[in-house]
Amino acid sequence: MSLIPKKGTVYVVDDDEAVRDSLQWLLEGKDYRVKCFDSAESFLARFDPREVACLIVDIRMEGMSGLELQDRLIERRSPLPMTFITGHGDVPMAVTTMKKGAEDFIEKPFKEAELVQLVEKMLQRARVDFSKHQEAASRDALLSRLTTREAQVLERIVAGRLNKQIADDLGISIKTVEAHRANIMEKLNANTVADLLKIALGAQTRA
Repeated sequence: MSLIPKKGTVYVVDDDEAVRDSLQWLLEGKDYRVKCFDSAESFLARFDPREVACLIVDIRMEGMSGLELQDRLIERRSPLPMTFITGHGDVPMAVTTMKKGAEDFIEKPFKEAELVQLVEKMLQRARVDFSKHQEAASRDALLSRLTTREAQVLERIVAGRLNKQIADDLGISIKTVEAHRANIMEKLNANTVADLLKIALGAQTRA
């Protein structure tokens, strides 16, 4: 029974079949799951943003270039960590990609140890981003359970308003505010006001 690699997925996008085969052989030998694409277009069509992964892409390709692919991913707000494969003359171009958020770039011919180190660095970042995404999704699911009125009460709790002030703001009784607070605590699985604030402020930080 073969073991499924658990280190994460490495997307390789390069129009040179020899480069793709070489990278796949090297990375699979280090227990990474590797998915190769011969063009940026084919990668975009099959890329799964929910996967813990990183991207190695050639800066120059037929059709959409690596630079254009980076721009497309930025437009999609994809957090996918990426490293560019470059030729010697492409180094200034590669520096530009790093200013746009690329993890790094490696020159051809690249050193195996350097490449593996970069891949692990990117996947560590991808795991952190994925964990944050999961936490955010969990918060969103909890907050979606609140009624409009409960959301209004929560907003004022976060702002530091007292029950009486919240009652005055919303034109309701203090007892109604207290009932809403109890419902909010229950729906958000919060045991303390501090728990409540962590959930609400975490959502606001992303907004």
